[in-house]
Amino acid sequence: MCQSLIFQTGSNNFIWLMSDNMHHQWLLLAACFWVIFMFMVASKFITLTFKDPDGYGAKQEPLILTAVTKVEEVHVPEEKHWPEEFQPTGKGFSGNLIRQPLVHMERLELLRNVCRDTALRNLSHTAVSKFVLDRIFVCDKHKILFCQTPKVGNTQWKKVLIVLNGIYSAMGAFSSIEEIPENIVHDHEKNGLPRLSSFSDSEIKKRLNLYFKFFIVRDPFERLISAFKDKFVHNPRFEPWYRHEIAPGIIRKYRKNRTETKGLQFEDFVRYLGDPNHRWLDVQFGDHIIHWVTYVELCAPCEITYSVIGHHETLEDDAPYILKAAGIDHLVSYPTIPPGITVYNKTKVERYFSGISKRDIRRLYARFEGDFKLFGYREPDFLLN
Repeated sequence: MCQSLIFQTGSNNFIWLMSDNMHHQWLLLAACFWVIFMFMVASKFITLTFKDPDGYGAKQEPLILTAVTKVEEVHVPEEKHWPEEFQPTGKGFSGNLIRQPLVHMERLELLRNVCRDTALRNLSHTAVSKFVLDRIFVCDKHKILFCQTPKVGNTQWKKVLIVLNGIYSAMGAFSSIEEIPENIVHDHEKNGLPRLSSFSDSEIKKRLNLYFKFFIVRDPFERLISAFKDKFVHNPRFEPWYRHEIAPGIIRKYRKNRTETKGLQFEDFVRYLGDPNHRWLDVQFGDHIIHWVTYVELCAPCEITYSVIGHHETLEDDAPYILKAAGIDHLVSYPTIPPGITVYNKTKVERYFSGISKRDIRRLYARFEGDFKLFGYREPDFLLN
């Protein structure tokens, strides 16, 4: 009986110990589940917090700027020909504050790589001549140099510089940028914008080394269409020489059927620009050629180290960035950009080139290839092939 009692007591103690151990195991298991659950919640919170601010949900690859010697190896940004729904709007510029500097760094890196490509040297390099220095406007007050590239919204940038120089605002003539008339903007005796060519060699070098420098580009072929329409179709009354002097000169040289009495056609214009011997006419036309010569000829981007190169297609984002980078965003704003005016129009380009021979288009591209490569514009295969 005593043995039975001892056995029963021992069994009860054993069961109690087993029960106590299981209790501790359940507590440990519950604690593990709690830790896992909290980790999952924390991970979800981190994911939501650092989600792509643009909301596209796509994985953002890190920007890697790699120095290369061949232009074929350069990563070319394709933002210029994105569908309209993906074009930057400018409205969310504050959300682009981090991305914008990377975009402009990539553009400058591409430019440097193409400048180093010896195969494109004849298309990417030019002397810093008086012709180039005449294109660069100076704002000494804020240490800014702006290279004029016509047909990419340069009138508005010149208005910005006029305001910054303070000549007309001091006179109380105009209360806003929009009120400055174009005849004053384009009259270099009245607009108060000195050209870099007006300074001594030492002063030119000092400004090129120390000042903030920028210019704007757009798709090269679309720019040529804009120049043709503006100077030979619409033709402002205060610029009669384009229609009455330059157009007849091009027609005499390049029109196949000279019995036609029509004014200058885009086909004539393309033949002139693509002719390897076009320069003898350029000399006759003088500075009027600035509306259609290459960006290389205008601004010497491989010889002058520019701070920023803006793109017409992304001007709604680029304009505020340029003002901020130049340190003048608190002083002036870029004029309002009409909706859709900066979007690349492939349909328009195809329409203008539809009646032009592949030979003439290829010769035109051969001249402007440097502009396409330097600034990341895709080769217009839809026209060349």
